[in-house]
Amino acid sequence: MAHVTLKLATSMDGRIATAAGESRWITGEEAREQAHRLRAEHDAVLVGVETALADDPELTVRLAGYNGPQPARVVLDSRQRLSPKSKLVASAREIPTYVVATTPPEPVLIEAGVRVLSVRALGEDRPELKTVVQALEAEGLSRIFVEGGGQVAGSFLRCGLVDAIEWFRAPMLIGGEGRPGVGALAIAALADAPHFRRVAVRELGPDLWERYEKA
Repeated sequence: MAHVTLKLATSMDGRIATAAGESRWITGEEAREQAHRLRAEHDAVLVGVETALADDPELTVRLAGYNGPQPARVVLDSRQRLSPKSKLVASAREIPTYVVATTPPEPVLIEAGVRVLSVRALGEDRPELKTVVQALEAEGLSRIFVEGGGQVAGSFLRCGLVDAIEWFRAPMLIGGEGRPGVGALAIAALADAPHFRRVAVRELGPDLWERYEKA
């Protein structure tokens, strides 16, 4: 069975960006360094296409002296909007890069070395996440590190697929107009909310690193 870890880097009130989208950097250098160590422990780093388009990330392990394997990069991208000029596509021949789509593979991505996994859609043309996890596991990617954004985090939690949470919390408040780290969960009663057990808390510079496991 695949193991899914959700990583959050938020303000004290659970926001990952201001209303205008500013997010660099909410957490400090020590927290970001630890997040890179966690990446190195996983087979794949996963983000939604909105994060990929907004940030143009590399999603690589960048640590001084690190020479171990790089995790695969996975983008949930139903309509394959990822730009051929993005950093992820540009380095797809060096580091395994997957696009999970609900449409047939785009030749421009295939030619760049991206591996396009076509899965079934579930409402609003979004990929059905249990099928996504199964497809990644079939590729040998059984330790999945989910990094963002809020809609993706909410979707994985809503489907009951999150086994652990690595939460980096900065000592600042952004407020209700900021962008939430976890999107809508459609919770009507507290009994229906996903429950987790805190297993560790540690200070990293000014930030707090909280570790949770599924209860």
